[in-house]
Amino acid sequence: MRIISGKHKGRHLQAPKKLPVRPTTDMAKEALFNILNNTYYIEDIILLDLFAGTGNISFEFASRGATQLTAVDANYGCVKYIDKISDELELNINTIKSDVFSFLENVKQKSTIIFADPPYDLSIEDFTKIPELVFSNELLLNDGVLIIEHSKHTDLSSLKNFANQRRYGGSVFSFFEANSK
Repeated sequence: MRIISGKHKGRHLQAPKKLPVRPTTDMAKEALFNILNNTYYIEDIILLDLFAGTGNISFEFASRGATQLTAVDANYGCVKYIDKISDELELNINTIKSDVFSFLENVKQKSTIIFADPPYDLSIEDFTKIPELVFSNELLLNDGVLIIEHSKHTDLSSLKNFANQRRYGGSVFSFFEANSK
């Protein structure tokens, strides 16, 4: 995995092989940031990275100048790795070891972008819970967006607040906004 842009552009990161992760591909990540750069000033956003895994998305946002970042993952090894890299690169990423669903039920902080990259084999019921919790608890700021990365075999387009989706190889980014559907 590598950081594509920003102050750590081109930096390769090697996550421990034992982590239960599937990092977002460079192609998909680059496409996602091309979309986000047309809407947001990355330096101004508040990011909540759910199912953060290796921290790939958080590292990219931080390298591009975002300073208000929270990465949530239930796996201790993932949180430890994100903390290690965040310290080494001086990225100031706040990590929280927690079940994402419990976290979403209790968090009060609103975010500009909530990015969720759950395991692709998550049940459709659990995929559905993510936007339900985000919108029922009003966790997005005005003009904020929830982005869920999932397999091309999962269809989230019928869920409330679905706005659109973009497909990159076997991965899909579904975008959810407060004023959609």
